[in-house]
Amino acid sequence: MKDVLFLLTPGFSDGEGAPYYCPYCTIFEGLLHLYPQLTLQIEVRRVAFSKPRPEIVSLLGAEYQSCPVLVIDRPIVDTAATLPFKKFGDLQFLDEPEDIGNYLSLTCGIPRPH
Repeated sequence: MKDVLFLLTPGFSDGEGAPYYCPYCTIFEGLLHLYPQLTLQIEVRRVAFSKPRPEIVSLLGAEYQSCPVLVIDRPIVDTAATLPFKKFGDLQFLDEPEDIGNYLSLTCGIPRPH
């Protein structure tokens, strides 16, 4: 398995004023557009807005269903070890956009967020 980046599928409903998109997920949609080689290094899965989000829950439990979230499936390299990884069972993950961006920079060779 590769690292998996979960993003919300845009155009979802959540009350009056819909449709919506998640601005934090859109950061990574843009990053994938700028650096399409990322899709060779990580798996991207888009999930529905409604909860529960079974694909995420099956990996991280019901407590961690936020998007974006990057589930790590590789040994953490020394340069990335300082990032604030969270754990669920044997899996590590990142759920803050800047941390995800820094991790992708360190492990996938793209520029860093500023």
